[in-house]
Amino acid sequence: MGIAIEQGLFDQEFARDGIAVTSLRASASRDVRESHFDHRQPDSFRQGGSTPPIWSYAIHRDTRLIGLTWVDEYQAIIARLESGITEPRHLRNRRIGIARRVNDKIDFFAAMSLRGAHAALRLGGVDPGDVEFVDLPVQETYMGDSEESNSGQLWSGGHRARRQQVEPFALVRGTVDAIYVSGAAGLWMREFLGARDVVELGSHPDPEIRGSNQQPATLTVSAQLMADRPDLVERYVAQIAKAALWSQSNRAYAVQSFANEVGTSYEWADAAYGPRSHMLLVPSVQEPLVRGLVSHKNFLLEHGFIQQDFDVEQWICRDPLERGGWK
Repeated sequence: MGIAIEQGLFDQEFARDGIAVTSLRASASRDVRESHFDHRQPDSFRQGGSTPPIWSYAIHRDTRLIGLTWVDEYQAIIARLESGITEPRHLRNRRIGIARRVNDKIDFFAAMSLRGAHAALRLGGVDPGDVEFVDLPVQETYMGDSEESNSGQLWSGGHRARRQQVEPFALVRGTVDAIYVSGAAGLWMREFLGARDVVELGSHPDPEIRGSNQQPATLTVSAQLMADRPDLVERYVAQIAKAALWSQSNRAYAVQSFANEVGTSYEWADAAYGPRSHMLLVPSVQEPLVRGLVSHKNFLLEHGFIQQDFDVEQWICRDPLERGGWK
């Protein structure tokens, strides 16, 4: 979606209808921007990590899942060099820090961190009961006050930089022995701290190990818009697919777009998302991606991030992709 916004594809497509497509961050209202997490805004689309839309649907927010993408990224459990923790089995009887946003409805990064930790323990043959998970409370909310922008990015640089602040402080102070990191920011943090990978999860061959908030990412739409104007939804999806197909021949642009989106440099984005990331942006509802989403939903349910189960198949609407030929 970010590349489509940058290239003005939505503006070009809908201008003739007198329809303005704007970013949530274009609103000065924090309540409007919070729709990125709870999908409260009517006639809205959302593309991003799967934890908030799963939570929203579980509380009966009326949305439709219309596409999935899976771009692997660097994910790891890291520890200080002097800790002696060099592989997952060494996590037994150690402390893993998990930041907890005490003022947010859905704590997507805590879910990511916990799932990453459980994946590492599984690889090391360590029972989660043999590890101390240390909650690290964070008062600041994900959606802070921010200047208005129609770039499609919801967070300013400062707010983004503070997103994973408490965990590395705890690691340096020695109040925890290991933490989860991900993406370009995670790579940078590992190098800044002089830490080591206990295990790198993002390149593991098993999708159950790699699965997380972003793997797969979701594209959702308000159910009422899908019901009232399926033609608009199809045209919107077509612009995302158009940008994704263009990216396949323009890797440098795509990587720079990733960098812009997560607030980092080209170098870190290139290293974090791998050589094929630009080839994986066309949304689909293919079975492997759906299985990945079901797995993440089940993890969220098992660990209390959502309170009610649901059938993912009932959430999916395949019509926009199928009518556009973007299977």
